[in-house]
Amino acid sequence: MSKLTAVLIDDMLSALEMLKSDLLLYFPEIEIIGTAKSVVEGAKLLQTHKPDILFLDIMLGDGTGFDILEIVPNLHSKIIFVTASDEYAIKAFKFAAIDYVLKPYSKEDLETAISKAKRQITPGKEQLEVLKNTVAYPSQKPKKISLNTLDKIIVVGLNEIIRCKSDNNYTQFFFENGTKLLVTKTLKYYADMLKEYHFLRVHQSHLINTQYIKEYIKSDGGYLMLKDNSSIPVSVRKRPEVFDAIKRL
Repeated sequence: MSKLTAVLIDDMLSALEMLKSDLLLYFPEIEIIGTAKSVVEGAKLLQTHKPDILFLDIMLGDGTGFDILEIVPNLHSKIIFVTASDEYAIKAFKFAAIDYVLKPYSKEDLETAISKAKRQITPGKEQLEVLKNTVAYPSQKPKKISLNTLDKIIVVGLNEIIRCKSDNNYTQFFFENGTKLLVTKTLKYYADMLKEYHFLRVHQSHLINTQYIKEYIKSDGGYLMLKDNSSIPVSVRKRPEVFDAIKRL
């Protein structure tokens, strides 16, 4: 079995030692060629060592993992981001469509992350920008989201999305410019993620950007007309929320 090299960067010594121990114990195919506890140490290490996999903590004592990626821009390592159980950090990873390992992690979590890292390329620059901005400004509304299709990842502005429609275990996105995109996550996943950002699930199969509401039609059981002239059914139990959203427009 050919060895994969790895560098571990985490500002908590106990977390660093635990990850190192777990990798040595459970993943003999991975050779640890260096560890670091700060942005400065990590950047220096990566300027001389080029690991196959980089385990990178997001929040470091003297900065963030993004600072390291900016200092060493030509890094070709597969990155496994590691983060503590922080709701803002988790939201950021979801918006960027980037995988992460959540502390405290299990052997299975590591196994999944390493398996994905072996198959996938490093996240694109735009994805990392979404992640960086969402982590840096947790109280601000994210402006962009990364959408994962079967063959690529696309970064779009939230204000470009008119509506989303359930398509079994996938979601069809409809955009302001008339295009649409089939994304490999469920409608519930996006309804939960976007509920604080002017998006409302008005029906089992439909999620809408409330900023695109044109009018509510009371006939035929009640439905919404959106600014792209699409008509979206509204379930009975969702009517109060729809009326509240219309009042706020």
